[in-house]
Amino acid sequence: MSGLRAIKKRKTRRAIMDAAVKLFSEKGFENTTVNQLAKEAGVGKSTIYGYFQSKNEIFLAFCEDEINFVFTDLAEKRDPDTPIEKQLLTLFMEQLRYVSRNYDFGRILVREMIFPKELTMEKSNDLSERYLGALGEILTRAISRGELRDDLDLLYISGHFYAFYLLVLSAWYQRRLQNEQEVEDALRKLMQQAMEGLAPGNGQHHTNKR
Repeated sequence: MSGLRAIKKRKTRRAIMDAAVKLFSEKGFENTTVNQLAKEAGVGKSTIYGYFQSKNEIFLAFCEDEINFVFTDLAEKRDPDTPIEKQLLTLFMEQLRYVSRNYDFGRILVREMIFPKELTMEKSNDLSERYLGALGEILTRAISRGELRDDLDLLYISGHFYAFYLLVLSAWYQRRLQNEQEVEDALRKLMQQAMEGLAPGNGQHHTNKR
């Protein structure tokens, strides 16, 4: 009996999230009401709140499933011995393609990851931890191959590269970057500069002026 109950709960949760995807895409996040979500999912309004405290939480649950799918898919396809630059570009571009499928979804995801509301802060932090953890695995292998220094804190290295992704994503939303190729080129340039170093003499010939 408990098994059937668990299956029913999963199906109800999935129906709510599918309804959210449909309505957020059609009406926009702000214009979608919980009543509309309940009607689309075929459940009562109280059932919605039995699974999620807010629309933001429904959205973050969907993002969690999608992020898990992206990382699982990448783990199956990715060659762990591929140079770090290519692995990170693949990861970040897959993420960008996900958020760009729906403008509202991407905008809310970025907002929640950077400036989470109190109500969804725990879930937002959990998503960030999952993301940085997967990123850390790539960087750890890069360190073992000698592509990165081994005397730096892994968390800060992860944050360093993740900040590049957020910067480029923000530029894409501001239409400073017009298409995927421009996004990829910008990411590649930022990562190359980080790997080579920004100080004079690193990555280019430099002559001191006296």
